[in-house]
Amino acid sequence: MEKPGLPSGTRDFGPVAMQQRKYVLNTMEKVFQLHGFQCIETPSLENLSTLQGKYGEEGDKLLFKVLNSGEYLKKTDTEDLINKNYSNITPKIADRGLRYDLTVPLARFVVMNRNEIQFPFKRYQMQPVWRADRPQKGRYREFWQCDVDVVGSNSVVSEAELVEIYQEVFKRLDLTVEIRINHRSILDSFLGILGSIENWNSFMVAMDKYDKIGRQGVVSELENRNLNHAIDAWNFICDTSELNSREEIIQSLKNYSDIQGDSLDKGINELELLYGLLDNTENVKFELQLARGLSYYTGAVFEVVVTDTKLPREYSIGSVGGGGRYDNLTSIFGLKDVSGVGVSFGLDRICDIMDVANAYPDFSESEGVLVCCMDDVALPSGAEIARNLRLIDVSVEVYPAAVKLKKQLDYANQKGLSYAVILGSREIESKTAAVKNLKTGEQVSVNWSEIQNFIK
Repeated sequence: MEKPGLPSGTRDFGPVAMQQRKYVLNTMEKVFQLHGFQCIETPSLENLSTLQGKYGEEGDKLLFKVLNSGEYLKKTDTEDLINKNYSNITPKIADRGLRYDLTVPLARFVVMNRNEIQFPFKRYQMQPVWRADRPQKGRYREFWQCDVDVVGSNSVVSEAELVEIYQEVFKRLDLTVEIRINHRSILDSFLGILGSIENWNSFMVAMDKYDKIGRQGVVSELENRNLNHAIDAWNFICDTSELNSREEIIQSLKNYSDIQGDSLDKGINELELLYGLLDNTENVKFELQLARGLSYYTGAVFEVVVTDTKLPREYSIGSVGGGGRYDNLTSIFGLKDVSGVGVSFGLDRICDIMDVANAYPDFSESEGVLVCCMDDVALPSGAEIARNLRLIDVSVEVYPAAVKLKKQLDYANQKGLSYAVILGSREIESKTAAVKNLKTGEQVSVNWSEIQNFIK
């Protein structure tokens, strides 16, 4: 007999874990709705033509491709199969893939529904995504993203609102975070030093690995990419980032003669405006090393890391959120001049951190009720009592068998329920029930007509 198992990088979630995940999801959704965002959903499957070329060199390698139905090899060439020419084979055997994120599907949705939606379009979306990454702590192949985006406005007001959403959500979750911000235009100003857009892209890929490999690791990465001429720029970025304040960092950028220009001015001006719109900037950090690897960002970029003191000092899980502005994303689907900005919450990492930090509220105290029937004759009356309690939004179960009372009460206590409504032949005759408070042990007799008021 085959032993059951899960695909690597995926997980099951039992009732306790789902209660925790629902708590985090509901907290996010409440904040999203308070800011006027509306919910959408998109399919798990997208055409590969929709997904490919949107995530940069590294991202395209992580797309899960889905084999075509039926005889999927019929369009392939025998010579390609023999020579393992995968670049020719793949487009002929797979034309769909699992979504990598929620932002590219959003762009497709906006283009396809542009006549039905109102701009600026403020949407939130909470669904699973898939990446063919190497599974490790805090990194899964199937995981949830919770996104909020504003499409159809190029105002920095939107960036500021998204930062405040980050602040509000994590405050409600009782987690301390640092929100790191950079600007694509500031990074664009290094193009002259790097010599070409290809070198610039390669430089960004190397810099995006900073959190994993450190300052010297990026130097080695640049050497491996034949970007030795960019090492001085990288050292400048690191040295400047170590300055004490945002003002000092900006002044250092202005003094660096190799990157003066409109691109630098644009990035600095928008970041300054963003900071001016925020009520609280204590947990907002301007970080020059931040270069998110997704190639579609054109303005501000964001990353969120948890810095909570409730976590063990050695605990590390990476970022729990990120995003940025993407001025040109919808144009690749035929809709030009529509700017957007969005951020994402990594549900799975947040839940892992909440668990380690013991940040969840106590879910053990349930307000639920168990109806306990002592014989089969009592089951119809028990079902009727349960229906009446549900009319006043009380969670009620009827134990599905007339077994010993102890077994039924053990079940109720293990689930943390608050009350047991006990029915036997005597109670059926008198149209009463023995209602037991499972927290205090107190038990009283209550007429059926009064049970609703008593429980409520």
